[in-house]
This record gives sequence, C-alpha cells and structure tokens, in this order.
Amino acid sequence: MARHKVEIANVNTANIKVLTNEEMVDLFKKYQQGDLLAKEELVNGNLKLVLSILKKYNNRCDNMDDLFQVGCIGLIKAIDNFDLSHEVKFSTYAVPMIVGEVKRFIRDNNSVRIARSIKDTAYQILKLKDEYLKEHGKEPNLDYIKNKLNITDYEINCALDSTKEAMSMFEPIYNDGGDTIYLADQLEDKSSNGIVTETSIALKNALNRLRNKERYIIEARYFYGKTQMELASEIGISQAQISRLEKSGLANIKKMMQ
Repeated sequence: MARHKVEIANVNTANIKVLTNEEMVDLFKKYQQGDLLAKEELVNGNLKLVLSILKKYNNRCDNMDDLFQVGCIGLIKAIDNFDLSHEVKFSTYAVPMIVGEVKRFIRDNNSVRIARSIKDTAYQILKLKDEYLKEHGKEPNLDYIKNKLNITDYEINCALDSTKEAMSMFEPIYNDGGDTIYLADQLEDKSSNGIVTETSIALKNALNRLRNKERYIIEARYFYGKTQMELASEIGISQAQISRLEKSGLANIKKMMQ
C-alpha cells in the first residue's frame, strides 16, 4: 500500500464519482427543496473530499474505517448546513467541518486521557481569549486570564497543553529532498552517557550567533517550555511578534547548521 493511500473496507475508492460544480449546485437546489435522493448523491459525490482529508491522519488512527465514518458525519453536517447564497465553493465550507469531526474523534479516542476538569478549564480559557480578541483586537495577557478565571500559571499551561495533539515518535519533522528526519531522531539517546555531539555544538554556536531577542525566545520556548503568550506578556510585545521572531530564529539556525 502506498504511504499516503487510504484504504476503506467495502469502498472501492478508485470508482468514487466526483461531481462537477454545476452538478453540485443542481443537487443542492433539489435537496433544499426536499429531495433526499439528491442528498445521497451529494454525499457519494464528495467521498473523495473526505478521503483526501484522511491522508494526513493515516498514521494517527488504528482504524481508518472508523475515521472514514467520522469524516462522512462531518460531510453530512456540511451538506445539511450549506447555503448556496453565500457563493463559496462547497469544499471550502465542508473541509473545516470534516477536519473538526476527525480531530475531535482522534482527541476523544486518544490513549492519553485528559481529566474533564482540565478540558473544562481549557474551554474557558479559549472562550475568554476569543471574547477578548473580538473586543480589543488582541489576545489577553496571562495576568488577565489568571485574574478572570482565578487560576494559576500552572493550571493555564496544563489546560492549553491538553488542547494540543499528541505527536507520533515517527512524525516526519524535516525533509530537504533527501532523507526524512523523524521526531524519534531528535530524542535524547540515554546510552550516549551525555557525550557532546557535533550537532549539539553546532546548535550552541548557531544560538550564540542569533540576535539577542531571537535567542532569548528560542531558549525560553524550547529549553524552558514557556508559551508564546507568557513571553509576549514578559517582553511587552504581541504574541504575533513573538511568533514571527521564533520562526525567524529557527530559520536562521537551520541556515547556519546546513
């Protein structure tokens, strides 16, 4: 089986029909007038959209048949709620809904179980951030969240960490056209007994050659585990600026280590 091919039991993916835009519009008009057969055609004609989304989750789920069914639920929700008057392509509208269902399924079925209280705190933080962003045009700082929700720095970090997807040890993290580097390749080898490698020396030299602010952000993020929000509050700049400086620093390190 090809690495990114998705195989689903009892579904011949090679023969799935793909609808033209004109056919889609016609079927949506019929469905919205009560034609349930039109809905069935819309579902069958968009299964390849579901399969294209599942490709990136091939190594994150043991049962792709289940994930396919979940993706189809997202597709059906998108069909039920799509409005032709918005004049956007159906795929543009449907993809976020399908991805949302898939991610929710993977998260809820993850072997790493997260306490309900932590999930609830994460929801409150994200809701508070969203409301603040809409009102002020920027994200709130850490102190604002702490005071509003009466929680500690530790509780905030735990809650936000719980919203991140677990990463496989064999997740590809870099490929320049040659050999792929996987996350497992970057983990510490305990059998080395602390021997300093050429890579660690090169990394240290690259860090020392960064601009002061870039170096501080990279070290704080990757050695001390600080969040971008914490650094933004500490330094006095926006989280977006922290993100840009972090990306710039990582890009410079990559160039210097080539």
